[in-house]
Amino acid sequence: MGKFSALAVALTLAMSGGAAADDYPSRAVTLVVPFPAGGGTGLLARILAEQMQVELGQPVIVENVGGAGGSIGVARVARAAADGYTLVFGNWASNVGSGAVYPVDYDLIKDFEPVARIADTPLWVVARKEFPANDFKTLIAWLKANPGKATAATVGLGSGSHLCGIYLQNTLGVQFQFVPYRGGAPASQDLVAGNVDVMCDQASNSLPFARAGQIKALVVMARHRWFGAPEVPTVDEMGVPGIYVSFWHGLWAPKGTPKEIVARLNGAVVASLGNDAVRKRFADQGQEIPPRDQQTPEALAAYQKADIDKWWPMVKAAGIKGE
Repeated sequence: MGKFSALAVALTLAMSGGAAADDYPSRAVTLVVPFPAGGGTGLLARILAEQMQVELGQPVIVENVGGAGGSIGVARVARAAADGYTLVFGNWASNVGSGAVYPVDYDLIKDFEPVARIADTPLWVVARKEFPANDFKTLIAWLKANPGKATAATVGLGSGSHLCGIYLQNTLGVQFQFVPYRGGAPASQDLVAGNVDVMCDQASNSLPFARAGQIKALVVMARHRWFGAPEVPTVDEMGVPGIYVSFWHGLWAPKGTPKEIVARLNGAVVASLGNDAVRKRFADQGQEIPPRDQQTPEALAAYQKADIDKWWPMVKAAGIKGE
């Protein structure tokens, strides 16, 4: 092929790529939720998808692809065409934890284009109603006086509740026994029944039980009090600053997706998150929408990398491995 022929081919490809970006989207967009149907992440995805399709002018379909801590669904998007039509609506577990816990064939940073950070809910420490401690300070004192005697529910190996528990053990110098469950619902049920002592949980998940007086909320692991239960103090207020753990959500496209398409998707997400009805529905789920300057692709990339740098060494030091 001569120089001019090669140049012509390159120009044709560049023009066709630009045309594809200009026409985007011309068909339905799929948001892959890497968890089974019925969970909180899927519900958030559907709320967002309803408004995104208004902004994009095309259907936005939510598809649940669960398994292996979210890694199966994430892997599917990593292998998808980089055309903006297959995205992953993931969270901390799928897009931070999975890469450290499971033997994955993708790189969470290098194989994806961040689109937008979407929502965040803090983790908090809750206890069975009859547990001796009534606040975080007395919990720490009790755990130190009774090493290894307390039981802590988790929703599986390498889950947010599991890693949060390890984080507390490492930071506070306490020990307790982990009790794994297949999901948040059975873990919460056993906590309410008094069969397990404490749990690090998504605040939005266990808020109804705390409001009903069936469990005790001891502390929010965040810099500021959570709007869903403003009466519950933060770790800073309890004298142990810096122990922050949150369960956040974001949207990613496959690596190589044109910047124009990423920008179009980001614009649709930002517009959707600015919609009053969407904001109310997210708030009803206990979710906080990040400030506008934290909804950019760059902000999501930085947030994700910071959490990977924070949690992966902890996972590896604890020897946590999924099958």
